[in-house]
Amino acid sequence: MSASGGTKAIVAALAANLAIAVAKFVAFLFSGSSSMLAESVHSLADSGNQALLLLGGKRAQREATPQHPFGYGRERYIYAFLVSIVLFSVGGMFALYEGYEKIKHPHELEHWYWPVGVLVFAIIAEGFSFRTAIKESNTTRGTKSWKEFVRHAKAPELPVVLLEDFGALVGLVLALGGVGLALLTGDGVWDGIGTLCIGILLIVIALILAAETKSLLLGESAGPEVVGKIETALAAGGTVTGIIHMRTLHLGPEELLVAAKISVRHDGTATEIAAAIDAAETRIREAVPIARVIYLEPDIYSKTEAAKGADREATPGGPVPAADDH
Repeated sequence: MSASGGTKAIVAALAANLAIAVAKFVAFLFSGSSSMLAESVHSLADSGNQALLLLGGKRAQREATPQHPFGYGRERYIYAFLVSIVLFSVGGMFALYEGYEKIKHPHELEHWYWPVGVLVFAIIAEGFSFRTAIKESNTTRGTKSWKEFVRHAKAPELPVVLLEDFGALVGLVLALGGVGLALLTGDGVWDGIGTLCIGILLIVIALILAAETKSLLLGESAGPEVVGKIETALAAGGTVTGIIHMRTLHLGPEELLVAAKISVRHDGTATEIAAAIDAAETRIREAVPIARVIYLEPDIYSKTEAAKGADREATPGGPVPAADDH
């Protein structure tokens, strides 16, 4: 996995969640707190999620095969989607079930200092993991807001870890609130309510992750900035007079397919046009190194054909600078 995949953030989150899961489960055994049980399962699920992300990054590095000629870069998207399913089913649904059972059959907490102490420890550990994820994300986020970064990031690992860590911190606060109110009032129902809130939070985060990774799985184009660089690189040659239409597709976070129909001079020889296409591919790769697969189709721009309609796929014309009609 490349550095942009946030391996450091994943490893930090994995280490924190494994330690926290053990501590929470011990606290549940001593106190009987359903919030602690829900949180221990949540941390265990998060640990599995980070393991899935690491596995997806490893499998995505496999070489292309005749059956999969564009490689396995999208495996990272598949495993990120699996993470959202695990977070929903194991984390969210289990917490909802435990919360319902605790509200239906409340009982007083025992050895309250165990859950409180573990929750404080977990908040510190999750805070460290969240800080690492933020630091790693800032190296690629640029000027984007956090919302834009999560929505438009092509590498799924960092947004997944960010949302998981954020959800974990909020969940810990909810668990601490539920345990605290249960202790103050002597009513274990508050512990169940805190558990229900944790379940709802996890399901919301899982749905957000599922929506974002589904978009990546379906295939997203390059961002506007990258598209602009490709268009500039294409038009820089003298033989290429314009771009009739162009499509980009992410084959993986660091693999981009570029397909374009370009207009060339009508008096160019086959040798000149072939040389111009080779030069254009070189310029594109220099401007956008992740453009691994490039297909360029030469054509003669025609005002007459362009005037037939706005469909840039159906007609060879498009909104390019006017050229002589041939």
